Amino acid sequence: MSIRAKIYGGMSAVPEPILKAKKPKGVRLTVKRETHRASNARGEDRHRLSEESARITFKGAELEIELINLSGGGAMIAGAFEPRLWDRIDLHLGNHGTIECAVRWIRDGRVGLEFAHETRLDWPSDQVAIVLRHVIERTFPHITFPESTMPEPRAVEPPTDEHRSAPRHPLIWNGTLHNDFQSSTVRIRNISSTGAMIELTEQISVGAEPLLELSETVALPATVEWAIGDQAGLRFHSEFDLDLLAESKPSVVTGTWTPPAYLDAEADEEDRWGRLNLRQLREELEGFLKR
Repeated sequence: MSIRAKIYGGMSAVPEPILKAKKPKGVRLTVKRETHRASNARGEDRHRLSEESARITFKGAELEIELINLSGGGAMIAGAFEPRLWDRIDLHLGNHGTIECAVRWIRDGRVGLEFAHETRLDWPSDQVAIVLRHVIERTFPHITFPESTMPEPRAVEPPTDEHRSAPRHPLIWNGTLHNDFQSSTVRIRNISSTGAMIELTEQISVGAEPLLELSETVALPATVEWAIGDQAGLRFHSEFDLDLLAESKPSVVTGTWTPPAYLDAEADEEDRWGRLNLRQLREELEGFLKR
């Protein structure tokens, strides 16, 4: 309708505002995602990388490799080395980004790796054993340890190369990552006093400064140092005390993990990763505490 008709009116005039109301601008809301997507729920294009390189440690030697796919607990790599099925390999993605892997398949010069399921704790093994015992006693009260004179956890010390290996355990820590007005559940792949590697379903930019929440009382401001596929490396703004990990409840590794399609297609049905159950973990920790 013309402006003249609006002014002078008429029998056929239909009431209509001269100025249309402006549409309200979008409001950004915090969205809490409760669960991870299944690893096979997305297309393979999201997994495929372009000209990414990384390092591995294989039989004591460090090698440069091509990183072809990376997400959902596994990776596809290619390089000048000759592994065998179920060999152990450390994959180094960046600072705080070392993860233990097992070779799941080998074909046409490419190697499929499965990530370790448990969260890696990069502290001296004796300190990790003590904290793990506290975690288990607090989170799984039905598991009991024999009475012993157990020393109190020591202050966090930087791990040395010869004392870096931590006892294996079947525990997984999750957290909530708050970034850019959204909150999502992330999986802690490894954690140390200075940073962590996380697995997440949302994209995140290098240089972002999210907040990693491990419990109601433990929240760690951090900066994203690198992001490849579904994995990202965080640098904490202040040193993290391993003892605080006991305040957050982990979950236990189960056999329900679904590998990504590029691992699943060639996966051996026999699970030879060698994870510990809680009884074995208790026995392992007792051995460390008696040393």
